[in-house]
Formats: sequence, structure tokens, C-alpha cells
Amino acid sequence: MKKRILAAAMAAVMMGTALTGCGNKPAESGSSSAAANTDANEIVIGGLAPLTGSVSIYGTAVNNAVQLAIEQINQGDGVLGKKIKYISYDTKGDATEAVNAYNKLVQNDKIVALIGDVTSTPTLAVSSEAAKSGIPMISATATAEDVTAAGPNVFRACFTDPFQGELMANYASKKLNAKTAAIIYNMADDYSVGLAETFEKTAKDLGLEVVAKESYTTNDVDFKSQLTKIAAKSPDVFFVPVYYQDVALIATQARQLGIKSTLLGGDGWDGVIEQIGKDNASAVEGSLFCSQYSAESTDPALKKFLEEYKAKYNADANMFAVLGYDAVHILVQAIEEAGSTDSKAVVEKMAAIKYSGLTGEITYDENRNPIKQAAITQIKDGAYKFLEYYSK
Repeated sequence: MKKRILAAAMAAVMMGTALTGCGNKPAESGSSSAAANTDANEIVIGGLAPLTGSVSIYGTAVNNAVQLAIEQINQGDGVLGKKIKYISYDTKGDATEAVNAYNKLVQNDKIVALIGDVTSTPTLAVSSEAAKSGIPMISATATAEDVTAAGPNVFRACFTDPFQGELMANYASKKLNAKTAAIIYNMADDYSVGLAETFEKTAKDLGLEVVAKESYTTNDVDFKSQLTKIAAKSPDVFFVPVYYQDVALIATQARQLGIKSTLLGGDGWDGVIEQIGKDNASAVEGSLFCSQYSAESTDPALKKFLEEYKAKYNADANMFAVLGYDAVHILVQAIEEAGSTDSKAVVEKMAAIKYSGLTGEITYDENRNPIKQAAITQIKDGAYKFLEYYSK
């Protein structure tokens, strides 16, 4: 994850039931997945996403956007004069499910490239397998640092966990003039650990004192013990690098215990306003988090996408959808520039790509991570407000 990880100002994002109820099939999207049905005039691209389960809101958004992008490409000239056949499987956010689905895509469906997975843990598992075959793989939203370390054929459209942690520590110190900070993180989640570790390291380098660092594990709902310790330190900022469901609980309990620190987070915060509800919205008022894009951008291509996504799915696009759309076009541009679907040729073109998309101008560093800015978003008056683009 990962999993606007993350997510943005951003137009009533993370519409849970609305987003997960858009008619996506949990198995495959599009035509039959049988290898026997593969047409010589088609380019088969695979997709992996959690379409059911606790993180389905992320996977559905990515999968929706991928399908929209491919539909539009196919309505035009296609790719290399061929139509794209997109086959996606539900990984449920589980690493084993993801590997099994990946093997099915490669062995049965004969894909030439992969878009997925969506959150970091299953993506890490799949990237190790994809590296063995050299198949071009791009995750729209998996932010764990090690995702692309699996092999030279593995890319991502989003920035990384370390990037977010480092950036938010810089922002706290240089923009907010914070002197002290506290951290709470999910020790069972790669995304959360990655952000927490780099925030702490960068804070130390900047002279921002981390006065408290507390942890919890998945499915915990009572954070009062950890928060009581943090409250005693009265930090200037409180970094909460977890997903929006946990943010809603932590923020509410933090305010109940008298913590007045400015809350900070990563892209996993996308959807927290909808999750926390109007009655508790004051708990996250004034909070800041980094994201991949801003819906307040004047970019006509972004505005067009947001309108088209809304029209097709009757839901507002979020960061995950925006990144999913970019991931498709990065891959397609590389295939076009390669002039074939040969894995080695496509990978070489992806590594050297100069792409202009919904999340800005993208090139890749030596680790196949995108070089880009982050959008700083503030929660103000119960809504996401874009503040500025910021680079560390």
C-alpha cells in the first residue's frame, strides 16, 4: 500500500459503498480469461486488485480507472494497431491470493504485462515472481520501498513509503516549524512501518525531536494506552502513518485524551473524512497529509478524467483511481515506444520514459520509482483542501 498512498483533496473521495458497488466482477474484467480465446489482434494485459475484503475500496478504484483507460484506448487506435484485452482477478489484499492469481494470468491467460497489485504486501509477493520472468509490471499504488527492488522489470506510478515519511518530516520541521513530534504506527503493516521509520530518521537529521513513538497491530481498536503516553509529551506534531480506517479511531481517541498536536499523515489518509463522519470530523480538523495529486488542479486532462470517471461509475475518483489511470498510460506509452510487446524492449522504454499524466511529469530513478512532487492536503471545515505541491 500502498496503499492521495495517497489520496486527495479530492472530491468526496473514498466513497466506500458507492465505490465498491460499481458492478466489478471479483474474478475477471472483460472477456473470457481462457488462453484459447486469446486473439492475435489483442494485447493481453493482466490486473491484480483487492475487489473484495477490507481494502477493496482501493482496489476497486484502481480497477475502475484501468478499465476506463483501456476502454478509451480501445475506442481509439488501440496499441500497435491492436485492442487491449484486460483480465483482472480479485486478490482480496492477500499475498497468497495475489501470487496464485498472478500465476493464472501468466500461465493461462498469457499476459504480456501486469498492472498490480494495489497494496504493498501482495505486490511485494507478486513482484518477486514477476522478476523471475521479466514481465513488465507496474503497480499504481504500492508504496513499500522494496516493491521495485525485486527486479529491473518492476515499476510503480506512485511515490514510495520512505519518500512520504521523509517529506512529511521535512514539512513539519521546515514549514510548520515543529520542534517535537510523536509517532504511532501499525507494526504489522509494511506501509506504516516504512513511513514511521523514515519520518523518525529524517526528523533526527533535521533536529526535530521525536519525544514518543508508539505501536499497535492490525485489528486493534483501543489506542488509549499509547495515546496517554503521547499526550504526556505534548508534541507539536503527531505523525499517524496509517490507513484512513485507523486514522479515524486514533484521531477521535487522541482528541478525547486532550492531544492538541497537529496531526500528520501519508496518502493512506485518503477517505478519512468519509470514515470519521460529521459527528467526529473536528478530530481531524487542521490535519495535514501528503498525496499524489490535487483535484483542485487546473489541468484539463485531470478535470476530464474526473468527470468521465464520475459519469461511468457514479462515484468520485480518488487518488487510487488517478494513479491507476496513469499506470495504464505509462505502460501503453512504453509498449508504443518499444514497437512491440517484447518484455525486454518494453522494460527498457519504461525505464527511460518521459511521461506527462494526471499526477504530473514523471521520469524514473535508478530504482524505477517515479520522480515527482507531492500534494500537501489539509482538512479544513470538514473537507480536503489543497495547500501546495512540495518536494523534500
